[in-house]
Amino acid sequence: MTRPTVAVLDYGSGNVHSAVKALEHAGAEVELTREAARVAAADGLLVPGVGAFDAVMRQLRDVRGDELIDRRLAGGRPVLGICVGQQIMFDRGVERGIETEGLGQWPGTVRELAAPRLPHMGWNTVEAPADSVLFRGLEGERFYFVHSYAATEWTLEGRGPATAPKVTWAEHGERFVAAVENGPLSATQFHPEKSGEAGIRLLRNWLDTL
Repeated sequence: MTRPTVAVLDYGSGNVHSAVKALEHAGAEVELTREAARVAAADGLLVPGVGAFDAVMRQLRDVRGDELIDRRLAGGRPVLGICVGQQIMFDRGVERGIETEGLGQWPGTVRELAAPRLPHMGWNTVEAPADSVLFRGLEGERFYFVHSYAATEWTLEGRGPATAPKVTWAEHGERFVAAVENGPLSATQFHPEKSGEAGIRLLRNWLDTL
């Protein structure tokens, strides 16, 4: 059986090599690239993200990564965002008083969690919808989070049951969006590549959709 090809977007974000290794372990042929033709040709695109929302958006725009993501999604081509790679899919992020425009794929603002201890670092359970594809076979599993900011509301509705976004929640001080499955665009606030076998299985579930 042919292994699906995944481009990991190389725009200067940290932690890309562990993501590459995890995808390879899950069964993908992986290339770290920012070349438009290779990003467009891959079966899937993974958008990593580590650090501040505004810094990630600056780095992404510097290599026209925002355009590459838009182009894939406009064509119905699968994209997976991880950590800040999920956060930037929303309209905007507010960190330390700095408001930054995101990619605007989803309405909403990413802000600091109202929690007694930040960052939210370590293992946590999630509440996934029963029909989730990403979390199929992963009921009750724990995933590894490292973040202080998140989207705490979800307002986008689908145009009927076939297209309704599937939203997974977690809690740290307050409920926040832990993952989204929305047509060709999926994302996780946690790090699958740091989540052991459960994370590999989640990546495998995503690869199965490519």
